[in-house]
Amino acid sequence: MKQYLDLVRTILDTGSWQENRTGIRTISMPGAMLRFDLQEGFPAVTTKKLAFKSAIGELVGFLRASRSAADFRALGCKVWDANANENAQWLANPYRRGVDDLGDVYGVQWRQWPGYKVLDAREHAQVADATHRGYRIVTRFDEGGVQKVLLYKAIDQLRQCLDTIMRNPADRRILFHAWNPAVLDEIALPACHLLYQFLPNATKREISLCLYIRSNDVGLGTPFNLAEGAALLALVGRLTGYTPRWFSYFIGDAHIYENQLDMLREQLTREPYESPKLELAERVPDYARTGVYEPEWLEKVVPADFSLVGYRHHTPLTAPMAV
Repeated sequence: MKQYLDLVRTILDTGSWQENRTGIRTISMPGAMLRFDLQEGFPAVTTKKLAFKSAIGELVGFLRASRSAADFRALGCKVWDANANENAQWLANPYRRGVDDLGDVYGVQWRQWPGYKVLDAREHAQVADATHRGYRIVTRFDEGGVQKVLLYKAIDQLRQCLDTIMRNPADRRILFHAWNPAVLDEIALPACHLLYQFLPNATKREISLCLYIRSNDVGLGTPFNLAEGAALLALVGRLTGYTPRWFSYFIGDAHIYENQLDMLREQLTREPYESPKLELAERVPDYARTGVYEPEWLEKVVPADFSLVGYRHHTPLTAPMAV
């Protein structure tokens, strides 16, 4: 994880102080990139202890389309508690449903993106095509004297990615995202890690991932998100028969909060250890071995199905999360 420490140094050396919504200043830098060869190990930070169980718990919650901090807590992840119950702006939001509610965050958009079509009722071929694709008619209405049909379906973006990897791995559109403009005012926190693109190589039977993050708390968020992204790629590779290879991590606004400086400066004095390996439990189906495609395991995995082997790290360090 030398790349991570290099990023921290670069932000400290070249970044500038910025104000932001949290009230805690950041040293910020526009545009950053990290790239890992996953054949050389799992991108776990070693200059402090990675909150691996929490990161995997959050990932599993996303895979299950969870929208409650209570669901994430049950999976061993408490990072959503403050956003659900201590964010004054969200507490006053009329769309909040009560204690622990987060709105339709990340996983809901990943697995249940609300898809709507408004079609001219006279366009029978279009309506038939939409219903064939799983849309259902919600209502009919008049618009300017023209009869319209409103159709809806929940779109499982992640499942579509796996299906495309199996059916057409050369496709350059195997991606999903969580930035839904229609619900930004209805959720506790607009997506930070918002675009994931899978890139299979059918010849080498390898699969890579590009992840774009609009805004990243480099002290706490980056190690967490790196672990989640690499673990997701490992799971997708297992279910589709590909070996994880390159993980490219792009950041729009890379920043360090003022109250995390001591933690990061301490990390910069520490020498990184060798990267660990990620193992998935034997019970998670391996398409490369069985030849049986079982994408339903996206919802069936549990945090205990993911483990780090050979993870050596320095003593833990903590810092507050800005909300």
